[in-house]
Order: sequence, then structure tokens, then C-alpha cells
Amino acid sequence: MSAYLDISQLAKIYPSPKGPAVIVQNFDLKVEQGEFITVIGHSGCGKSTVLMMVAGLSEISEGGIILAGKELDGPGPDRGVVFQSPSLLPWLSALDNVLLGVNQVFNSATKAERRAIAEYYLTVVGLGDALDKRPGELSQGMRQRVGIARAFALKPKMLLLDEPFGMLDSLTRYELQQVLVDLWRRNRITAMMVTHDVDEAIFLSDRIVCMTDGPAAEVGEIVEVNFPHPRDRAAIMEHPDYYRLRARLIEFLEIHAHRRSGHAVVPAAPADAADQPPQPELIAPAA
Repeated sequence: MSAYLDISQLAKIYPSPKGPAVIVQNFDLKVEQGEFITVIGHSGCGKSTVLMMVAGLSEISEGGIILAGKELDGPGPDRGVVFQSPSLLPWLSALDNVLLGVNQVFNSATKAERRAIAEYYLTVVGLGDALDKRPGELSQGMRQRVGIARAFALKPKMLLLDEPFGMLDSLTRYELQQVLVDLWRRNRITAMMVTHDVDEAIFLSDRIVCMTDGPAAEVGEIVEVNFPHPRDRAAIMEHPDYYRLRARLIEFLEIHAHRRSGHAVVPAAPADAADQPPQPELIAPAA
């Protein structure tokens, strides 16, 4: 049985005066339908580059990407993208910003049906009372909720998220992580997200893809996260496997990022890792 998303030997190469600059190489990943995958790694390792190639917003230098049996070539409504900044049109209301995509994707539906779709997703993300507000009247977190609603409203085959909570304070970030995981669970859209935050990756993911340092970054290790859905943050943090996973990811980022160890599934860390106290820094240090 073939994977729903099949990324094979993906590479991104830029020309430079000193010769070809290889940003990402030999990136292989198979994702099953309905999985939530996160990609972590140090700044500059090419995480967002991979995501943008899947989105069709960056040209593929080598390799290929197949989604739902179709080879990808450029952007399309089958992929909903949420960026770090939601890039809303400032002169339109929250509702009209979501309707922009809905009107194009569901052009055979009636005006009332299209509005109902936009209103539903804005309400689900907690903006039912802010439909007519413009971006300038919304907080950063509320604007990002509009971006999430806009992506889900297209009912895409795949959701792509590029550090969507990176600009938010911790409390707002936690709130929107819960909004995202609850909305994803309702729809089970196959998702790939780029993040620097190890705890965010554990809370959201079915699997975590760890990238080696660039240049010429590739998949170093893949960590399976077996916590059942629906997920509760407090329950996960109390689970004995939580700090084992966390310690293993931090170890990769701090020590093993330069190793190219293939696509191994990471075993659980030693039992004594679970006895380590929580670390105050939630985001793994960047290079």
C-alpha cells in the first residue's frame, strides 16, 4: 500500500559563485493519510524549504513529491498553508479573508453555503463574535486563528504549517496548539508542521522528523509519538514517556544533528531519562 504523501530523494540546490549550494538533499519521507508529522531541526537546516516545496511555493531541484497518488507540480487548493504570519488582507473582515479561498474552491456552491463554511471554521477556532472585524482590530493570536480557519475551510488533502505559533507568547501559543489539535482531530487532515519547539512537536505529532544540520541537510532520525488522541497537555506531561521523548529529541538537536544516520525510528531513551526534572527552556536551542 502506497503512502498518502511520498517524498522521495527531495533536494533543494541554489546556484552560487562558488558552485551549487545544496540546502537539502536525499530527503525521504512517507506519510500515511490522517497522520500529523512535525519537522524539527536547527535554524537554517532547510525545514521550511522542505515544507515550501511540498506546498508548491518553492521549486524542487531534485526528487519528487506524490500526494494522494498525484505528483505535485506547483501550488494548489489541495494543500492548505498556515504561515508564521497569517498575511491577511487588512481591508477585509475576518469572514471575507476566509471567504476569498472558499469562493474559489467551492465556486459551484451557493453564496449562503460558502458563507456557512467560512462562518463554521471561524466559530470553531473561537472567532464567532469577530466575523466582521478587520485584522487591525484583532490581536496577533486572533489573526492566526483566522489563518488556521482559512486553511481548514478549503478542506484540503493536506495541511502545511510553517512555525504558525512562533510569534506568539507562551499562553497564546498553548491555546492555539489546543485549537489546532482539536480541529485536526475532527477533520483528520494529513498534516506536516515545521517547529523549533520540542514540546509542541510532542504534543501535536504522531511522528517527529529530525533534520540534520545544513548545508546538505537530510532526515536524521524519525521519532514515533504514541500518545493516544484526543490529547490532554497535562496528562501527556505526567506520562513517564514524555520526558524520555523530550530528552531524546534534545539529545539529537544538541549532539547528533551532524550525523546522517538514515531513517531510523528512535527507540525510547534510557529509563533514567524519565527521572530528569522538567527543563525551563521549552524551545530547543538554535545553532
